[in-house]
Amino acid sequence: MADVTPDPFSIDTLLAAASTEFGGSVTPPIVQTSLFTFDSYQAFADRMAGRSNDPLYTRVQNPTVAAFEKLVAAAEEGEAAVGFASGMAAISSTILAFVRPGDRIACVEHVYPDAFRLFERIIRPFGIDVTYHSVEAFENDPDLLKGVKLAYLESPNSVVFETMDLARVAENARRHGTLTAIDNSWATPVFQRPLTLGIDIVIHSASKYLSGHSDTVAGVVVSSNALIEVIRDLTLPLLGGKLAPFEAFLLTRGLRTLTARMRQHQETANFFVDRLSAHPHVVRVNSPGPNMAPGLTGRSGLLSVEFSEAVDIPRLADCLNLFRLGVSWGGFESLILPTRIALGQAGEQNSLQRFGVSERAVRLSLGLEDPNDLWADFDAALSASIRP
Repeated sequence: MADVTPDPFSIDTLLAAASTEFGGSVTPPIVQTSLFTFDSYQAFADRMAGRSNDPLYTRVQNPTVAAFEKLVAAAEEGEAAVGFASGMAAISSTILAFVRPGDRIACVEHVYPDAFRLFERIIRPFGIDVTYHSVEAFENDPDLLKGVKLAYLESPNSVVFETMDLARVAENARRHGTLTAIDNSWATPVFQRPLTLGIDIVIHSASKYLSGHSDTVAGVVVSSNALIEVIRDLTLPLLGGKLAPFEAFLLTRGLRTLTARMRQHQETANFFVDRLSAHPHVVRVNSPGPNMAPGLTGRSGLLSVEFSEAVDIPRLADCLNLFRLGVSWGGFESLILPTRIALGQAGEQNSLQRFGVSERAVRLSLGLEDPNDLWADFDAALSASIRP
């Protein structure tokens, strides 16, 4: 049968109709094995010498994982991808593949807190300098990246959700030979494709929207063949943060419905932004929408809300029925995360100030429930939390 996907084709068709290359199976089989054997001495020798690319060992290569990697690479318009056991494994393996002691990393402000902790508690003690800069500095200072080995970006960044002109930042980076990497978990390739804007490497916490079912912890990196090969050769096998076959199977399932889910998340987010922005006790809503930055075409369901002093945030959280308290996001369920809890980890003094986030803010992950039901629940809880 001929390939069912036209060329060129939309991301909807690409994800829903792409072939798995496993005969007539519409989903990839779970190849649950740790190793692969060979029929002859010569075939084994060729693989060990790099003269063939036959599967060898699931720590570095597995057909189920490869099917997911191929699909997400196509969605991001990249040449290749490599899967990991978590988003942090993807971030750390990418950084350690390309920086060495004495190098410099420039990171956007308000970065994902665990990425910040990675930089400060592991990367910096290795003798790698890390500096943090505003979105405006990345966009408008053409010499900011002079002498910088890696620019680590998020657009939008975490909690405050500031967007960035990625094409301009990529142009500044190329001027100085700086490698650029971005976490695209918030927008997904449905709403933003950084590689098409000149960014070198895209990273996802695949546990979030790519999975969409809150049953998988995983990460993935998408880039050129050359850059992915560096990661595959160095940090994937030696740090060992490989993606397991079963998780890859679940992720491929999630990708099939990604576009439909993201549009539902966007519809609910638009609904909430309109109503929250008009509420007298809401100080600010942080939720970038389409065209707020070049290349950003949609709004995901992850946003933050800053409330006035009149709102009792613990009571708000406790009065909710459909929203659950939890740290992750991107699944079918709606979640609330007060920043005072999220950024107040034991042993980290003044962490809210460090991350530039108000303790009057909460992060909302809007799920796939009916938007009217979600708003009725939230509005009732908010009314009940207003101090007299």
